[in-house]
Amino acid sequence: MSGAVPEPTPDTLPFWEAAGRGVLSIQRCIDCAAHFFYPRDHCPTCLGDRVEWTEVSGRATLHTYLICHDPAPGFENDVPYVIAIVELEEGPRMMSNIVGVEPDPELLPLDLPLEVVFEERNSVVLPFFRPAGPA
Repeated sequence: MSGAVPEPTPDTLPFWEAAGRGVLSIQRCIDCAAHFFYPRDHCPTCLGDRVEWTEVSGRATLHTYLICHDPAPGFENDVPYVIAIVELEEGPRMMSNIVGVEPDPELLPLDLPLEVVFEERNSVVLPFFRPAGPA
């Protein structure tokens, strides 16, 4: 994939720094232990403001997806590609791309076990997900 890449903000910088090291990191509430994603300054479960960044397993399941045949600007040479919502083993859902598998619905059943992989795109390391290998 080519195209645009995310621009880190002060709130998201720890996520992108961890990705650059090949680590998937999301926030966790110190008070209620809930993991959450997207980055923010308070817990969406208990509304507490004691949150920390923590490394997570990188294991997920495929929650839903679409196969993009009509690309966004900058991704014209990448179609078809899979845009997905994955559910992390720790609970939160996040949007990503599915790689390492043909964009064919027969190969992408819901609840498919996934694992995170990191790829550098235009000088930013991005987390993607691929079907998980044997345990």
